[in-house]
Amino acid sequence: MANTEMALKDAMNSIEGAIGVALVDYGSGMALGTLGGSQSIDLNVAAAANTDVVRAKLRAMEMLNLQDRIEDILITLGTQYHLIRLLTGRGGNGLFLYLVLDSQRANLAMARHQLKRIESDLEV
Repeated sequence: MANTEMALKDAMNSIEGAIGVALVDYGSGMALGTLGGSQSIDLNVAAAANTDVVRAKLRAMEMLNLQDRIEDILITLGTQYHLIRLLTGRGGNGLFLYLVLDSQRANLAMARHQLKRIESDLEV
């Protein structure tokens, strides 16, 4: 089992192309922890803004009466991938992992696989 700090360090160290990572409460929009980032990406601002993305998708699923769960939300930019993974286990309801990747260095499939592993080990 990993705590928040260990999980964020694991993401930055094990995921090729990682620029930054945050654990976010989408009820409040607050980042519970961040690591990395850059001059062009403030992870606390991004955490709050991406809370709206998660809420919008959950509303859309409710309106469509989809009886399923969100695993990942992927936003592709010209030079970055933004990956949002909603937590499902051990008190993770209402939380998501937010990962920013350099699209030139990242392997998106491996990043998703590693983020899923990190989520399964995370104890909140």
